[in-house]
Amino acid sequence: EGDAGLWCVEDGAITGQFREGQKLPFNKFIIWRGGVLRNFELRMLIRQTGNNSGIQYRSRELPQVGPFSVGGYQCDVHPNPPYNAQLYEERGRGIVALRGQKILMDDKGGKWLIGATGPVEPISNDEWHEFTVIARGNHLIHMIDGQVAMEVIDHDPVKRSLEGILAIQLHGGPPMKVQAKDIRLKVLPDGGLLSPSDFPVPPDAKKVEPPKPPAKKA
Repeated sequence: EGDAGLWCVEDGAITGQFREGQKLPFNKFIIWRGGVLRNFELRMLIRQTGNNSGIQYRSRELPQVGPFSVGGYQCDVHPNPPYNAQLYEERGRGIVALRGQKILMDDKGGKWLIGATGPVEPISNDEWHEFTVIARGNHLIHMIDGQVAMEVIDHDPVKRSLEGILAIQLHGGPPMKVQAKDIRLKVLPDGGLLSPSDFPVPPDAKKVEPPKPPAKKA
């Protein structure tokens, strides 16, 4: 379900388009009404032009913001290679893990770089690519074309999400278009929650400090 003025089916694909001259007061989403998901594996083919998009999961609707507003985990679909398939938390913590990173969020909200998934190669988002999201307990994996793009263990009991809705983003700002097809969802058994003692911060992990606020003008 989404804003009928922004979403349609084109060439057999769910299609969202934000045209020149249109204005969105906030990012809007098309929402899957099949229920709340916990553990799952989701695959879909996506192509995107213009600004950027994303796959929301374990997310929540935000009616206080406006209709079809959603917040939560997002597998980003972005033309900038480090952001493509990153874990971004919409209306939350922002960037949790860039493409190429393995990140652990500790139980106090600290972020730790614990490894790498491989080189960050550019791809052409205006061509079809398979995006995969695997969520099992507090272990999250994003993939592009079968290659792991990022991996997160989220121990933060306050800010992590263990269940929620699925949606696809139409991002406000410059004109854009996103299409999704061949969507396949496999529900996985409950469980898989790792505790800080099950998966502690490795001794060679590197603390990722939050960005410093910009200096005030004199």
